Amino acid sequence: MRQKGLTFTFLLLLGCSSITAQTEKRSGLVVVAQTGTAVHQQADQGTALAAQREKCALKVLFKVAQTKIVSAAEAMPADKYSFAPTDGESKGVRTFGQEVKHLAATNFILAAAALGEDPPTNAGDETGPETVRTKAEILDYLVESFVHLGKAIDAIGNNNAVKSSPISPLKNAEATRLALAVESMMHAFNHYGQMVEYLRMNGIVPPASRP
Repeated sequence: MRQKGLTFTFLLLLGCSSITAQTEKRSGLVVVAQTGTAVHQQADQGTALAAQREKCALKVLFKVAQTKIVSAAEAMPADKYSFAPTDGESKGVRTFGQEVKHLAATNFILAAAALGEDPPTNAGDETGPETVRTKAEILDYLVESFVHLGKAIDAIGNNNAVKSSPISPLKNAEATRLALAVESMMHAFNHYGQMVEYLRMNGIVPPASRP
C-alpha cells in the first residue's frame, strides 16, 4: 500500500515537472520571437509559471490526503463507526463516524468558498447532514467532499470571485482560492491523525502504514 502510494506521488510530481518544462520552453520561444515587450511577457510568464507549480504541488498533496483519509475510513468496520475513546481527557469527543463527517463537511464548506459559492446548507455547524449516518453514507459523503475540493483546486488561477468562509480565519483579500485549499488540507490531515488513533485503539493498522 505504501509503495503504491509513493509510486503514484512520484508519477504526479513527474507530470508536474513535465508541464513546467514545456511551459518554460514555450516561454523561451516567446522571448526570442518578440522584442520590446519581451521582458514584460517574461515577467508575466514567470508569475504564471510559479502559480502553476503551486497548483501542481497542491494537487499532489490533495491526492495523498484523499487516498490516506478515504482508505482509513474504509478500514474501520461499520459497527465501530460509533466508537469514541472515553479515558482521560477523551470524554465527550466525536465518534469515528462524526470525525469523518466533520472532515467532509469542512471540505465542502471551504471548497464552496474557494469556488465563490454559498456554504452548503446541509453541512451544519461543520457536522455534516443529519441524514448521513451509516458507514456507506458517510463514505459517500467523504468521497463527494474530495471531489468538490478537487474542483476548487482545479480553479486556482481563475479570475472568478472567491468568498471568505465563516469557519476560516482567512478574511477578505486573505481568502484566496489557494489559501482556502491549503487550509482544507491542514484541517483534513489533523483529523486524519485522530482517525489513525481510533483505528489503532480497535486493533486496526491504518492502510497507509501497512507493508
